[in-house]
Amino acid sequence: MTDIIPSPNIWETPDVYEVENLGVDRAHAIESAMRSIADWAGRDVVDIGCGTGFHLPLFASTARSVVGVEPHPPLAALARERISGMPQCSVLEDGAASIGVPDGSFDVAHARWSYFFGPGSEPGLAELARVVRPGGTAFVIDNDATRSTFGSWFRRALPHYDARAVERFWERHGWQRERLDIRWDFDSREDFEAVVAIEFSPDDADLILAEHPDATGVDYAVNLWWRHY
Repeated sequence: MTDIIPSPNIWETPDVYEVENLGVDRAHAIESAMRSIADWAGRDVVDIGCGTGFHLPLFASTARSVVGVEPHPPLAALARERISGMPQCSVLEDGAASIGVPDGSFDVAHARWSYFFGPGSEPGLAELARVVRPGGTAFVIDNDATRSTFGSWFRRALPHYDARAVERFWERHGWQRERLDIRWDFDSREDFEAVVAIEFSPDDADLILAEHPDATGVDYAVNLWWRHY
């Protein structure tokens, strides 16, 4: 799987990334929006780029079956530990562009901050079209870099990132969007600083922390992209 794009934040510090997962969207706005579009209760779900499997128990609580797909072996091992004792769950060490399942295996696909960032993800989108059943739904959750405090950090850290081009990409491929306002909140300043440090370069992280000396969280905007098949 030489085409896999590394994710330094979770690959190098899965323990801190766990803290980040716990602090993202504590009000469950993303989950609620997804359920309103396509509930996964009693259905077969795939979580692409599942990392340590953080979201697998959520889906497994009501889904018929859940498959996590994760190309990085250490993360896949952690995901398997997480779902131990959940017979309806499994984890595959595969990439998003080549999932080892038959055609039409899933009713719902979920990809959150994996590598679905518009141009370049066409092989992954083709694989979604293969593995999602007719009548099924795919979800991609991505940063909305055009707004929010976190979005302003994202734009400054990645000045060449063209958010409008990414939006046009999804629209051109027939995806619809829900703009969601969520929060990025942590239990302590220490946790906040640790998570900022894995998401941004040292210089950008220092600037963010200096600008927000007492913060333990900020407003955050995401795009929930979705498509029925």
